[in-house]
Amino acid sequence: MNEIRNFIEKISPMNDSDWQFFSSKLQQVELKKHSVLLKIGEIENHLAFITKGIVRFYIPDEEADLTFGFLFENEFVTGYDSFLTQTPSEYQIETLTDTILWKISYEDLEKVYKKTSSGNIIGRKMAENMFLIKSKRELSLLSKTAEERYLDLFSERPKLLRQIPLKYIASYIGVTPQALSRIRKRIT
Repeated sequence: MNEIRNFIEKISPMNDSDWQFFSSKLQQVELKKHSVLLKIGEIENHLAFITKGIVRFYIPDEEADLTFGFLFENEFVTGYDSFLTQTPSEYQIETLTDTILWKISYEDLEKVYKKTSSGNIIGRKMAENMFLIKSKRELSLLSKTAEERYLDLFSERPKLLRQIPLKYIASYIGVTPQALSRIRKRIT
């Protein structure tokens, strides 16, 4: 649980009483590789912090899933749009490795926002950060080639390239696995 506190402290300091209240609402969950965290049509009811593992966001398809996001240790994971609106999700979230999460429910997070002095600040800053990540991803898809997106991944998140199957990376940058193979050959 120290990982969560350290992560939060980097965003905004949280006093001990706020931390005690927040941490009392957290529940640890251990999941096996390829466990589904959120299915299409389900309402996201939790925000979770990853202390171990990797998760991916995707839209399942009979021919090939469309992967559009990855999260790693020391990051928060949720189907945020479904979480905020309490409406059914249009995508799925699954673990790519054995994963350990600390979860808080929507209802308990609302209590944290109401009862603590720092909860709203941290929540706002997290939402702003998620918006910036999403905007950067959208701009990349609209303005860069697949090769440029791959090179960006290589420089920004080399861990991703070492730990995630290439078929998911290909989907993430918007190409087939064969096209990614050609890109990788050109680069090396």
